Amino acid sequence: MENRFDPGRLVRKGLQELVPYQEITYPGVIKLNANENPYDFPEEIRLAINEMLGPQSFTRYPDAMAQQLVQELAHCHGVSAEQIMVGNGSDELILDLMLTFGAGNRVVIAVPTFSMYGIHARVAGAEIVEIPRQFDFELDVPEIVRASGDAALVVLCSPNNPSGNSATVEQVQSILDNCPCPVVVDQAYVEFGGPDFLPLLDRYPNLVILRTFSKAYGLAGLRVGYLFAQSQVLQYLFKVKQPFNLNTFSQVAALTVLRHRDVFAPQVAEITRQRDILYNTMQQMPGFDVLPSDANYLMFKTGYSAADVFDGLLSRGVLVRNFGDPLLSQYLRVSVGQTEENVIFLRSLQQVIAMLGEKD
Repeated sequence: MENRFDPGRLVRKGLQELVPYQEITYPGVIKLNANENPYDFPEEIRLAINEMLGPQSFTRYPDAMAQQLVQELAHCHGVSAEQIMVGNGSDELILDLMLTFGAGNRVVIAVPTFSMYGIHARVAGAEIVEIPRQFDFELDVPEIVRASGDAALVVLCSPNNPSGNSATVEQVQSILDNCPCPVVVDQAYVEFGGPDFLPLLDRYPNLVILRTFSKAYGLAGLRVGYLFAQSQVLQYLFKVKQPFNLNTFSQVAALTVLRHRDVFAPQVAEITRQRDILYNTMQQMPGFDVLPSDANYLMFKTGYSAADVFDGLLSRGVLVRNFGDPLLSQYLRVSVGQTEENVIFLRSLQQVIAMLGEKD
């Protein structure tokens, strides 16, 4: 009998059409494409992490609720432990939000922004309503509010990835006041600049704030994210959370980082200083439009094909971010690296522009 097995016919159309997120690895390059902390992880904290590990840290299941980490986060941020949930990176928390509120419902996303909001919404079977940002990448607050009337979730990013600009407190308050659903504000980069919306949490039961250890705290390789929300929201998120979603090593590492977070303050200060140097230098280069940024990256465009500039930089050993998003077809994004890496990027960029021919 002929085997006519075809798994594709069992998969819903929205998932069939989804393009997987697959990052290409380029060995031996200066990596300025993923907004990571460019510095080596502090040796003193690595040793402290090792000292906290016990003989059964790897043989037993992790604490399903990450209680020590949650308590430390509550202490650091001045909120209740009942207002915190941790996850395997912010990605897992975004998916949990989509599964909880977005599945079978409408999700409003201010675009262009972090691509995983749309990907996870499609995985969850949500209907996506994209609200374009304005010409300067500012939020279109009236349109977001209008679209939220029959939506189950609104997603914002501030500072926005990839444009780097932040929402204002007034904008977020206006959206929270007028949206009858959870409003997620992803603040993955808030340590580098922009308003912190955590003080709004107790006033707005529909506010959800996402944070991460991947950027300022250098734990991108261990995948630790967390969110703040009121218990009436969290009670539903816990229904879809995986039982042992954050491994023991990542819990210990994040807890240790929080207890030594002052070590990272000079790194954050230097990254923001280097960001401003990059911005000022690129502004003086002919043919560039560089956006001001509150984050640890800059988005820019030139008069050339973004793909040509990307390829030119890559051929010189510098990897930046090129976008598949049609809304960003003319733009590239560069993460702030260490001082020497930034110098090499600027020199390489000048060489690429000279090769392509200067444009006004």
